Amino acid sequence: MHKESLTELVPQHLDRAKAAASGRSGHTIYGGHEHALRQTLIALRAGGTLDEHESPGEATLQVLHGRVTLVAGEDRWDGSAGDLMPIPDSRHALEAVEDTVVLLTVALRG
Repeated sequence: MHKESLTELVPQHLDRAKAAASGRSGHTIYGGHEHALRQTLIALRAGGTLDEHESPGEATLQVLHGRVTLVAGEDRWDGSAGDLMPIPDSRHALEAVEDTVVLLTVALRG
């Protein structure tokens, strides 16, 4: 079994996001194309966004650090460290209100 420490990954990926031209950093924790479940740690610099996109399956977003706003059409949901947010099954975007790290969990459609 392979184990990763989210506590250690948070500051590492925040530093990478701050240094990256894109303002973000990502790391697959578990899964991928060959699995039905994928978990990805995503760090965003304050003011950064993940532009509007479709979800590849049922998904949740756990805020590990910072604050975000999840946007789907006219709907907006604010999340802060410790919050677990279901992701709507519609086009959506993510905005980092401050330096943020989230854990995205997706049950991929088969």
